[in-house]
Amino acid sequence: MSEEVITEAVEAAGESVVEAVAEALNGTATKVPATPEGMMIAYGSLVLMALFPIFIGSYRSVKSHRDQQENLVKTGEQPETMTQKDAMMFPIIASCALFGLYIVFQVFGKEYINLLLTFYFFVLGIFALSHMMSPIILKLIPGALPVIPFHLRFDQGEGDAKESVLDYEFNTHDLICVALCSGVGVWYILKKHWLANNLLGLAFAVNGVELLHLNNVATGCILLSGLFFYDIFWVFGTDVMVTVAKSFEAPIKLVFPQDLMENGLNATNFAMLGLGDIVIPGIFIALLLRYDHSLNRKSHFYFYATYLAYISGLLMTIFVMHVYKHAQPALLYLVPACLGVPLLLALVRGDIKSMFKYADNPELEQENKEETKKEN
Repeated sequence: MSEEVITEAVEAAGESVVEAVAEALNGTATKVPATPEGMMIAYGSLVLMALFPIFIGSYRSVKSHRDQQENLVKTGEQPETMTQKDAMMFPIIASCALFGLYIVFQVFGKEYINLLLTFYFFVLGIFALSHMMSPIILKLIPGALPVIPFHLRFDQGEGDAKESVLDYEFNTHDLICVALCSGVGVWYILKKHWLANNLLGLAFAVNGVELLHLNNVATGCILLSGLFFYDIFWVFGTDVMVTVAKSFEAPIKLVFPQDLMENGLNATNFAMLGLGDIVIPGIFIALLLRYDHSLNRKSHFYFYATYLAYISGLLMTIFVMHVYKHAQPALLYLVPACLGVPLLLALVRGDIKSMFKYADNPELEQENKEETKKEN
């Protein structure tokens, strides 16, 4: 064998060794294995982060509902809520969107798609975080800073046919709030740090629970039941859900490192929880809080009972995932808990009829029934 051939073989072997070492250092093969303590900290933190937006968002949804009723009286404009037809279609639409993302990731590669999605969620995240933090930030702004109002309005058409397509009022204090929250958005874009991801994710979750209203319990039952089967199919039946969750670099999930004690804030071995497993049960729990308010019993019995049921379902999800070492559809455990507990308690307490008769917006409910009769 000639010296040139031997030299080339040695160089090739050397390059292979270097590549293997680099891959071992940067890849997932040598991630610091999760210790029992690290797992407890990670999953405990995920549970707390999941409970925060449901609790805060539910109480904020009560105020949001009151504002909607006041706006209805002033302008006659009906609030937007999810109807039973919307609830039936939601799992189908979600399935199409999920599978579409899966195909896109397979065809185009996740780098280009995530670049586009990063900018999209950057803009949404800033406004979501600003909306969540504004009650706190606005109180911290010095009173000496002048409040200058602005009115942003876009009209469509001319003369009497002119219609407003955007009508938004804000002031200088709101601009300061947006500017501060933009710092978190920039931090996320530049570093993709898990803390920035969680801040934006919590903002999305709080806003979702606060602003996405189910009009009645029947609609909530339909929505949660449909997503119960949706989650089971896409997690156990295919690899689509897990693949998209791992490939999707956007603040649509909460993460917490299991190797925090070993690597600090630069940890890389993450446990995760999707925002859907927070927002979907959360909007139903928020509806029950508004139902509690309608009873005028000075008690939030159904809210707290279902809140505890959610905690139990989430802990069961984590336990099963830890035992079987496989991703679990969280709604498999959360839906039975969040539906079964309040319905059973309402049946025992004699509130089952009033619970199903309750509607956030009775007028809208009547309109939906009339439309359904016309279609049939």
